[in-house]
Amino acid sequence: IYVLGKGLCEIAAMSVQVLAAEMAEVELKDVPIESEPKAVATSATTPTMEPIVKTGDPSPGFLTPNTKMPQASAMKRTDPQQNGGEAFVNRDGTVAEAPRLKKIQFADQKQEFNKRPTKIGRRSLSRSISQSSTDSYGSAASYTDSSDDETSPRDKQQKNSKGNGDFCIKNIKQADFGRREIEIAEQEMPALMALRKRAQGEKPLAGAKVVGCTHITAQTAVLMETLSALGAQCRWAACNIYSTQNEVAAALAEGGFSVFAWKGESEDDFWWCIDRCVNLEGWQPNMILDDGGDLTHWIYKKYPNMFKKIKGIVEESVTGVHRLYQLSKAGKLCVPAMNVNDSVTKQKFDNLYCCRESILDGLKRTTDVMFGGKQVVVCGYGEVGKGCCAALKAMGSIVYVTEIDPICALQACMDGFRLVKLSEVIRQVDIVITCTGNKNVVVREYLDRMKNGCIVCNMGHSNTEIDVASLRTPELTWERVRSQVDHVIWPDGKRIVLLAEGRLLNLSCSTVPTFVLSITATTQALALIELYNAPEGRYKQDVYLLPKKMDEYVASLHLPTFDAHLTELSDEQAKYLGLNKNGPFKPNYYR
Repeated sequence: IYVLGKGLCEIAAMSVQVLAAEMAEVELKDVPIESEPKAVATSATTPTMEPIVKTGDPSPGFLTPNTKMPQASAMKRTDPQQNGGEAFVNRDGTVAEAPRLKKIQFADQKQEFNKRPTKIGRRSLSRSISQSSTDSYGSAASYTDSSDDETSPRDKQQKNSKGNGDFCIKNIKQADFGRREIEIAEQEMPALMALRKRAQGEKPLAGAKVVGCTHITAQTAVLMETLSALGAQCRWAACNIYSTQNEVAAALAEGGFSVFAWKGESEDDFWWCIDRCVNLEGWQPNMILDDGGDLTHWIYKKYPNMFKKIKGIVEESVTGVHRLYQLSKAGKLCVPAMNVNDSVTKQKFDNLYCCRESILDGLKRTTDVMFGGKQVVVCGYGEVGKGCCAALKAMGSIVYVTEIDPICALQACMDGFRLVKLSEVIRQVDIVITCTGNKNVVVREYLDRMKNGCIVCNMGHSNTEIDVASLRTPELTWERVRSQVDHVIWPDGKRIVLLAEGRLLNLSCSTVPTFVLSITATTQALALIELYNAPEGRYKQDVYLLPKKMDEYVASLHLPTFDAHLTELSDEQAKYLGLNKNGPFKPNYYR
């Protein structure tokens, strides 16, 4: 607005100047050049003259057909008694006074712009002027830090409105914005809200002390508040250093939850937060809700006595489940664990549909890339890979798939994708996406062979799939382009675009569909209730799948949202199939 106003003022002033030069007839009077003139005119025959353009004027005066050019000998002089007023000396020695021009100015222009800050400090100019930018604490804004305070949360002493300080977050003042996020999420999580309403009177988690390590988002907040409504005490840390929504963490802290997380944690901060979450004098957790296995691993290694008193573990990710099976195989798993990742309601919904939508969101927000015609290789054709491939194919991308499992490989071929080895296409592809849950899928050899501008990202839980450590060498230059986007530049000028430093793309760089997360969160809540209330001996020290009856119950809670109506089996049909009319309709091994 300031620049536009200034430009309009200059144009208006210039127009007035031209008009005055055309219409004013200046009277001339013989005045010696040597004397200090007062510029009075007497001659009526002196031609109308155009002002000489000042050095630095944005635009010269315009000449009209009726305007005569001044003689070459005409000179401009300044009258010191006129405070810089200008006069023109004609060829015959007479002096003509230039019309005095008044600069046009908006009435409140001077007053308003004098109020503009001259020292901005860490805040950008646009953020200083626009209050709306500081009010944008939504999910989309959360992946760029909303706080101007660069002090580490570990060095702050914060308390909520009730005087409680058992938390460590970015900024407790963002709580109101986080509360709005949570309220929006509640509208898209019907099953959790229904579960909260149905079981609130029974308090099936009364006495449960749940320690959690998941992505701290608005959807997780709805889960945590549901667990609390069902009787549980909760302490929480983040499973990813980039996925925490600071405003949501603030809202949870304001609501009395012990939360230790903020967006952009260092590795040291990450483990410090987990330890603070677990290590509280006089507080012994009896349930673990984990995503990735880091919390379980930390308690197992650092607090073995505490680990032995845990009643049950609920694990959401393929990485964490893999760790649990390793412990079980080694005979070191001393508590029962529930594998939520392989439950039907997690695999066939969260892994597939969530990634199908969020892969495009994450890539668009970080790179503004157009997908049509781009060559993309997706490493892994599990449920996550299937979702990514379907979305990219629908956008017009040419999609290649790498896979180790012949069954998944055959599915990829029959879905119309070309199955390749990564080494065969690495030089030509525009985007590389990993979603295997494995390690060293994209190693330095492949990174060296990529084309200039290739985008590299990960959709798996762990940051082990892309060998990012191999890129931190003296000969390579890292250039931060925007939040979660780095250019890694080779000595010859080639660069690749690395997203989220190889960590989970969708939750680090964008958001995920709330409705799909409602399915997973409800499954987690039911798994906690099942393990906590199971009679002695039902579950041994091993890893279990969620009973199919619970899977089906979770699905049924979400059907009313679509106004969907299930068909019921008749007694004859149920007898013919050997099923109970009310389910379960699939065997426990069905995945």
